[in-house]
Amino acid sequence: MRVCIVSDSHDRAPLLAEAVSQAAREGAEAVVHCGDLIGAGTLRPLLALGIPVHVVHGNNLGDPVALHRLCAASNGLLAYHGADAVLELAGRRVFATHYPHYARGIACTGDHDVVCCGHSHRASVARQPTIGGGECWLVNPGTVAGLSAPPTWILADLAGLAFEIRTLG
Repeated sequence: MRVCIVSDSHDRAPLLAEAVSQAAREGAEAVVHCGDLIGAGTLRPLLALGIPVHVVHGNNLGDPVALHRLCAASNGLLAYHGADAVLELAGRRVFATHYPHYARGIACTGDHDVVCCGHSHRASVARQPTIGGGECWLVNPGTVAGLSAPPTWILADLAGLAFEIRTLG
C-alpha cells in the first residue's frame, strides 16, 4: 500500500492538492497529514480525489469546529484525529503527530512500524532504534507549503517500508 505523507500545508490548498494528486497518480491509497493544516477548507479539494485523509492538528490549529464539521460531512473520506493518530494501514502500525520530539519518543517505544511528524519544515527519513533493540521508521515530510524550505512530501510504500521525499515544482 502506498501512502502520501504531508505536513505543514498552512492554508496552501493548491500545493496540498498537487502533492496528493501526484501521490494518487502513483497509487497512493491514503493520506496522512501531520498537522498545521490551519483552515478546514484546505482539505476541500482533496474530497474530489476520493482518497481517505487522516489529519492531526499542530501548533497552528485554526478552527477545529470547522474541521470536525467538514470531516463529518465527508462520508468517511476525511478523519480528524486530534493531537495524534494511531492507524493501521496495510497491516502496518502507523502513528502520526505534529511534533518531532514527541514522534521520536513514540518511535523509541517500538510500538509502531512508522511514526510520522512535521513542524520543522525539514523533510527527513530515519531509522530510530527502539528500546527493545529493533527499529522504527521516523518520517517527516517537511512543509508541503514551501515555507522557509522547498515544498516537499513523502510517498511511502508500507509493504516494503520504503520512503521517497518528493519536491513539488
